[in-house]
Formats: sequence, structure tokens, C-alpha cells
Amino acid sequence: MALEDAKHQVDQAFTREDPKGPSFENAFGGATSFLRRRYTKDLTGVDIAVTGVPFDQAVTNRPGTRLGPRAIREASALQAFDPPYGWPFDVLSERAIIDYGDLAFDYGHVAQFPDALTAHIRGILQAGAASVTLGGDHYISFPILKAYAEKYGPISLLQFDAHSDTWQDDDLSRIDHGTMFYKAVKSGIVDPARSVQVGIRTTNPDTLGVTVIDAAEVHADGAQATVEKIKSVLGDAPTYLTFDIDALDPAYAPGTGTPVWGGLTSAQCAAMLRGLAGINIRGGDVVEVSPPFDTTGVTAIAGAHVATEILCLLGARMRGGTA
Repeated sequence: MALEDAKHQVDQAFTREDPKGPSFENAFGGATSFLRRRYTKDLTGVDIAVTGVPFDQAVTNRPGTRLGPRAIREASALQAFDPPYGWPFDVLSERAIIDYGDLAFDYGHVAQFPDALTAHIRGILQAGAASVTLGGDHYISFPILKAYAEKYGPISLLQFDAHSDTWQDDDLSRIDHGTMFYKAVKSGIVDPARSVQVGIRTTNPDTLGVTVIDAAEVHADGAQATVEKIKSVLGDAPTYLTFDIDALDPAYAPGTGTPVWGGLTSAQCAAMLRGLAGINIRGGDVVEVSPPFDTTGVTAIAGAHVATEILCLLGARMRGGTA
């Protein structure tokens, strides 16, 4: 059946009628949306909306993440044929998932960007859907978290990253991808006692009360022990998952702005993300994919896999009947 479908399917990003089910069009052709989901602004009946935020004006080193959403979508075409591996259910068939397109904003008015992004995500949440965002630099998580906190109150943050991004900065008007979680904690939208950072390997003595599981600890204790520790901290609190692609070692994700050696492997991350099934996840993002610094495309492929795992985590939570 799949082969027969492949002979006739093309441009599922536009021609798909049912938001559920796999796609069999050729991975090397057609218009790319995330996992060949339908591009639409209609959120009626949607469970999960994937959206892009092509913004990289908060970076402190190498730019290029504005091109991340496009590259991740293209890379995701490799995964659209089959149910996501390692899961006991097929989120693509069970859940109504759309590609909501990208955030529209005026790049010449950077100060207006945060509110525009918060409103964009707010609209998704008000429609009853969860968001999975493709970045973009990591600053984008801050405006997104504001929308989630409006709905759920102070939220737990599960952050995979080489950097804590909690360096002190009390100026909320500054747009910086290294200080936004300091601002999120200090402004009360993130609950540090119920938050975890995984893969950290840069120095920042003030943890703000967030549990830090650095890369060395993951390497020493393994993925399963790390998952158990994460779950013990998160409990059943509503959680937002943010995955900076530089959590991965540069060997697995060279296309990013601030790579740091000694990082996590793709196998470790796959095991941890799948092991986290059952957490009360409400949304997530994958950020800092910078295609200009990776001619192979492997970083975007990793980003597409991470985003797919976030979809599966959301699907697992929805299967559990958690409102």
C-alpha cells in the first residue's frame, strides 16, 4: 500500500486532507512541511501545531539559526513514512498534527518580536492545541514560556543544553540568548524547584535553584538513571521541554552557534527522550540549528528527530488522558 501511495502522493504539505496518518511521497521531492503535515492556519480540532520561528538576532556568537526551521522541515521528510521508532504507538496516526507555518514579524523592529511570539503561541494554546516550535536561537523560549505560564501558571522547565542560559540579567528589554532563563525564573514564569537542566558543560555557579545534571554525570550514570532523576524532580508538574541542539556533542551537531565539546550523544538523547514518556509535558521546542555551519545537514536531521520525539512525548501524555 505504501508503494502504491508513493506513486500518487505529492505536495502533502498542501494536498493532505486528513491531519492524521503517514505520508509516502518521495523524500527527495515535493513541498516540505514538518513530517509532511498539512500547512494550515486552521486550528480547529488540532492536537499539536508545529511552528517555525526564524529568528537569530539574540545570538552571542555565530548566526544562521534563522534558517533552522526550513532546514529542520526538509530533514524531517526522511521520517514521514513510518511510525516514529521506539514508541508503542504512532503519534502521526493518533493525533491531529499540523504545520502552522512560521511566525510573521518585522526583522527591523526587534523590540516588537517578543510580544509577537508570545501572541503567536497564545493563539495556539487558546485553540486547545500544544505547540512544538522550530527555532531560531534560544531566546525564543522566553516569549513562548510567557504564553505557557499564562495558561498553566509557573511551569517546570526541562532543558537540554550545553549552557545554563541563566547568566544574570535584570533588564527584561534585552534580547539575549544566554540570559532568558534567569529572567524566566526571576519573573516567576518558571518554577526552579521543579526544573532540570541536562547536558550542561559550561560554568555558571548560580543555578537559581534549578537541578543541573551536567554532561559528565549523564556519561557516568547513563541515560536511564538520568531519566529517573529528571522524573523525580518534575513530578507531575506541567512541563515545557526545550532542546538546544548544542546539548549534543559537536560530533553529532556541528551546525550550531556555540558548540562545546564533551557533549551528549544522539543515542543518549534518544534514550532519554523516550524514557521520559509519562511526564506532564505541555509543549516544547528545538533551537539553535544553524545550517550554514553544517554542510552535511546532520544537525538539522538531529533537530528533526528531537522535534519528532517531542511530538511523541506529547502524544503519550494525551494518551494518558491528562487534561
